[in-house]
Amino acid sequence: MAALLEVNGLKKYFKSGSGMLHAVDDISFTLEAGKTLGVVGESGCGKTTLGRTILHLTDPTDGEIVFEGKDISNPTKNELKAMREEMQIIFQDPYSSLNPRMSVSTAIMEPLVLQGKLSKAEIRDEVKTLMDTVGIAKRFENAYPHELDGGRRQRIGIARALALKPKFIVCDEPVSALDVSIQAQIINLMLDLQEERGLAYMFVTHDLSVVKYISNDIMVMYLGQMVEKAPADELFTNTLHPYTKALLSAIPVPSIRNKKERIIMQGEITSPINPKPGCRFMARCPYAAEDCAAPQVLEEHSANHFVACCKYKTIKN
Repeated sequence: MAALLEVNGLKKYFKSGSGMLHAVDDISFTLEAGKTLGVVGESGCGKTTLGRTILHLTDPTDGEIVFEGKDISNPTKNELKAMREEMQIIFQDPYSSLNPRMSVSTAIMEPLVLQGKLSKAEIRDEVKTLMDTVGIAKRFENAYPHELDGGRRQRIGIARALALKPKFIVCDEPVSALDVSIQAQIINLMLDLQEERGLAYMFVTHDLSVVKYISNDIMVMYLGQMVEKAPADELFTNTLHPYTKALLSAIPVPSIRNKKERIIMQGEITSPINPKPGCRFMARCPYAAEDCAAPQVLEEHSANHFVACCKYKTIKN
């Protein structure tokens, strides 16, 4: 199947007082329609910036973004407007992403009004359909964000993202601000919508339990770079990169008898400002060696399982 989204060598750097901050550094992947790519890593690793750069909420420094076979790396104003209908985002904080002066129905209809393709009556009908789709009762159509709980606010965000019938949605930690029971409801809703509409998700999160449940493939990022990528089950059963192993060891086990050995990372975090060409995890890695000072290349260790670590390059060779 042809890829819906193809990202090649994507980079996003920011100027700082002491140099260039490498927020996203040479990321490449493909994503098919109806599939979910989970993106995990510590806070500050570049997950959100990657999603925002793909959507051109911030412009890329370098690299190629191809959507449905068309290069959208440097879109014109008209191309960007058309692209907004096909690519959307669900923001992390459902409260701050909504206008406090807009009621539920007004917030959901805003994308449709800006699009300008439907009549007022058609927009009202579409808003009712969207509210029903995401599970917001009709009695809340004139309510305001401060009158709603977090779960209903996030459903508004999902409805807004669905309004223009996109094919690709960046989900920027969409359940991290919600209670566990509400998280399950939102995730199940997203899975149902994916099956019904063939949506492709890029699911950004730091919750590894959630990402295993919802993702087809998982990408692990560290300081702007991809260090490992594999199918979800493969990543959890055959973890390769030392950083990924440390992340998985932090997942709580709901048992007082079966305790998991926690891997505690030592050492200073490498600065993302003008980083050296070697492995950025080297200072915290228990397996660090001289070869780690050389640039690390993402290589396929087994079928669809990629890792950037000289430890496995040595084994492979």
